[in-house]
Amino acid sequence: MKNTKVKSILVCQPKPESEKSPFFDLAKKHNTKIDFRPFIEVHGISAKDFRKQKVNILDYTAIILNSRNSVDHFFRMCTEMKVEIHIDLKYFCVNESIANYLSKYIFVRKRKVFTGKGTEVELFPIFKNHPKEKYLFACSDWRKHDIQKFMKKGRYTFKEGFFYKIASSNLNDLKNVNYDIIVFYSPADIQSLYENFPKFKQLKTTIAGFGATTHKAIKDAGLNLNIQAPTPEYPSMAMAIDKFIVEVNKAK
Repeated sequence: MKNTKVKSILVCQPKPESEKSPFFDLAKKHNTKIDFRPFIEVHGISAKDFRKQKVNILDYTAIILNSRNSVDHFFRMCTEMKVEIHIDLKYFCVNESIANYLSKYIFVRKRKVFTGKGTEVELFPIFKNHPKEKYLFACSDWRKHDIQKFMKKGRYTFKEGFFYKIASSNLNDLKNVNYDIIVFYSPADIQSLYENFPKFKQLKTTIAGFGATTHKAIKDAGLNLNIQAPTPEYPSMAMAIDKFIVEVNKAK
């Protein structure tokens, strides 16, 4: 695919609240239009529906968190159900960003927080170092089964708890997705793309994906993954896109 000069970018996330977002700096630097439109909607499960799962949060000594949504809805549920979290509860986070996000709710330095390197699979060696814990996975109905399979095979005490649901957004307001770059952040974004635009063809569109599971979903959909993040050199999506635009513009 021959790349053309980047004039428009669609980011499949809500518009950042802070003007300090690196995406705004990117737009100014390259005189590029950037639109933000979440491709998925997150709906919290009510305390009434959560109780139907017969999950008693206080029965568990460790909580597994794989996204900011899982953090938000875990603590929301604890508040709604008036559950006082024990200070010895251990937190197993997929990556450092999620671990840092915990500070919105707890004093991280005073808690036992364990961090993976970016994917759920990379938490497995850490789980092996804590085989006696009782694990609760705070997840949505849209999740991979890697952790569940690992826990079952290792005979760990483990339970999935659905704290929120993920649904595809109605993207009728977009009319089309004719952007030079589209940035995806989850496999659910890809599903939403085809639910809303079943005849979508990549053609000259550059596809960017954040995270290993998103990369796989893009490739499984038969799309070309042109920009990947995070990487050791470019830990953020904005940095990876900046590098791509610089290289494309040099070729003009």
